[in-house]
Amino acid sequence: MRLLGCSGATPGIRRRYLVSQDATLDPSSRAFSRLHPRIGIDARTRPLRQTPRMDAALVPLSKFVSLVLRHDPARAGLRLDEAGWADVDALLAGAVAAGVPLTRERLDAVVEQNEKRRFAFSEDGTRIRASQGHSVAVDLGLVPVPAPDVLFHGTAERTLDAILATGLQPRGRQHVHLSGDRDTAVAVGRRHGRPVILHVDARRMQDDGLALYRSANGVWLADAVPAAYLSLADGHAPS
Repeated sequence: MRLLGCSGATPGIRRRYLVSQDATLDPSSRAFSRLHPRIGIDARTRPLRQTPRMDAALVPLSKFVSLVLRHDPARAGLRLDEAGWADVDALLAGAVAAGVPLTRERLDAVVEQNEKRRFAFSEDGTRIRASQGHSVAVDLGLVPVPAPDVLFHGTAERTLDAILATGLQPRGRQHVHLSGDRDTAVAVGRRHGRPVILHVDARRMQDDGLALYRSANGVWLADAVPAAYLSLADGHAPS
């Protein structure tokens, strides 16, 4: 047995758990999830949703990779370069040091099986970065591209009044995320509560000189969407 420590979800509070070495090597174990409560499945909380394609044992690893490449690289002792790239070997070493059983084989599987293609390797396979969704400052080299006339944004019903009053803001991320189809927007909205779908008048935004971008994994992005370009889609999304 060995004593391992990790940061909990509450800043400044350290929690320690006595777990067996075998438990820490199984990313689907409850002991592993308690070591990393933001990324694992804990019996005391609701299970994390997983993409249909991804092996269940890879889900907490994918959550960890997303955390360090998008929001908290220091969690794995990483430094991202200006374009958001991290050295793969450094990521693997940092994950193991943090008690996360990430190997190159598992990392390859996380990238390959991620339905939303959240991560990408460099051409030589030595670096990795998140395709979008950063809260840390990176330059993904995005350039404005022509968008469909209408894009979609899924949100929770409780946020609707505020959004229609003030528009869509990044709220801690670099960009507002938009969907190219209604079904994707519904799925996004469901993650936050009872979903409602907004139409985004992308054609008028572009005519008015507001830029829209598309990430490497196909997510539409905007610096912000003023309320004047938003309207409520007909009816509520299905519950």
